Amino acid sequence: MVGPNGSGKSTLLRTVARLQRARLGTMTLPTPDDPEVAGFTLSARQFARRVALMTQGRPTPGGLSVREVVEFGRYPHRGRWGRSDPEGAAAVQHSLELTGLAEFADRGVDQLSGGQRQRVWLAGCLAQETGVLLLDEPTTYLDLRYQVELLDLIRDLADERGIAVGVVLHDLDQAAAVADRIALLSAGRIIADGRPEDVLTAAVLSQIYGIQIEVDADPTTGRLRTRAIGRHHTRTERLSSSR
Repeated sequence: MVGPNGSGKSTLLRTVARLQRARLGTMTLPTPDDPEVAGFTLSARQFARRVALMTQGRPTPGGLSVREVVEFGRYPHRGRWGRSDPEGAAAVQHSLELTGLAEFADRGVDQLSGGQRQRVWLAGCLAQETGVLLLDEPTTYLDLRYQVELLDLIRDLADERGIAVGVVLHDLDQAAAVADRIALLSAGRIIADGRPEDVLTAAVLSQIYGIQIEVDADPTTGRLRTRAIGRHHTRTERLSSSR
């Protein structure tokens, strides 16, 4: 999901995650037993076994290690009174390794950088072992390397583990690179929905964002790329043409 600030991306994601009540619409979730389970009718624990959400701006817990925080992702599998979770330790360790946090497992979360903490929240979601993963601006606070690695991981989760990933991104080029399907939102409505090349067109983006946006294909990778044209872009082009 992409779109300007205030377009409704996070609201839609939180509604799908049942953190906000849906006024209209239905949601079905695939399960091994029944491919048409109604998501809004499941109990909170049943839903948490199927859908994981990583929100923005989570507070930093003090006095807890990385492993202890990631272990919270196992809560839907423990049942009442914290019953045993035979597969929990392996799931937590696998999540730590997937997110590059294994070496920090015993370190306090409050000792990590913002980007490392972001990966801790993602590891907790992966430890939840759901078929649906919802991520709200997961590349926030990450440097370029970890942005690329996280987006690669998202793609791997979809391709290799069959997880349905819904992600809110501000970076249109990142969305074009990682997504099979893009929903473009504006003023609380989905304006366009489909393949990146069909949704992210210069005409539509320029109208929605209120600024001239050019769209072309990267000559090396062939991937779609965008460029917003501001006053200084125009000035640079004039200077270059006058030399």
